[in-house]
Amino acid sequence: MSRIHKEHLQAGYIFGDPHNEEYLYLPAGEVGSSDPRCIFEQGSIKEDLTLDEACRIIDRYTLKPCKHPSLGKRSF
Repeated sequence: MSRIHKEHLQAGYIFGDPHNEEYLYLPAGEVGSSDPRCIFEQGSIKEDLTLDEACRIIDRYTLKPCKHPSLGKRSF
């Protein structure tokens, strides 16, 4: 698991692959919680993931920082 991915998610980065409609991000309400849950979107399907699981998905799917079609480019 990449510690850098974890820090980027906590800083508000959105990772994704717009061509395949896959996006992964940490909702603002989860920042600072003891067990934050990330959202992984594949088309219209949304799944909650732990921060560690999210980092593994970023590496497995080779997701890159990007803009989300409805959320835009997030920053806190």
